[in-house]
Amino acid sequence: MDNTTFAREASAFFGDEDPSVAYNRVWFNVMRAHRKFLPDISRALKAEGVSDPIWYEILLEVARAGAEGQPMAELEKKLFVAQYALSRHVGRMLDKGLIKRTYISDGRRKQVLFLTDQGLGLHNRIWPGYMAAIQKELSGLMTTDEAYALSKLMIKLLS
Repeated sequence: MDNTTFAREASAFFGDEDPSVAYNRVWFNVMRAHRKFLPDISRALKAEGVSDPIWYEILLEVARAGAEGQPMAELEKKLFVAQYALSRHVGRMLDKGLIKRTYISDGRRKQVLFLTDQGLGLHNRIWPGYMAAIQKELSGLMTTDEAYALSKLMIKLLS
């Protein structure tokens, strides 16, 4: 089945006279999926001492940055999170002793994040519980082939 045929059939399935409504359907369903799965997955992370799923991503990216540290501005772009929201999460992670922040005076007051001893390897320790929570929520709803296909589409949206 070619893309045109698929789009026509999908449009008929949904009852859309205008096939471009498909883009709106994507938006609303992405938002609904986020709201549906976030609470239970967040609870699993809270049991591991992580207040928000984005903390895992911050820990992972700071660990990946290594000895050079992770500049905050780059982290904003990687995680698609607004500066004010990232600053709030980083502040809370600083308070918990998971990361440390340094300032580089390059005329723009650049902030660079590093893991503390307490934060070092934390993303690896919490991953099994996080992975299990994600799989518990999603594995019964789609095949691995569908999961890979959806992942590819989501990556396309983010590029």
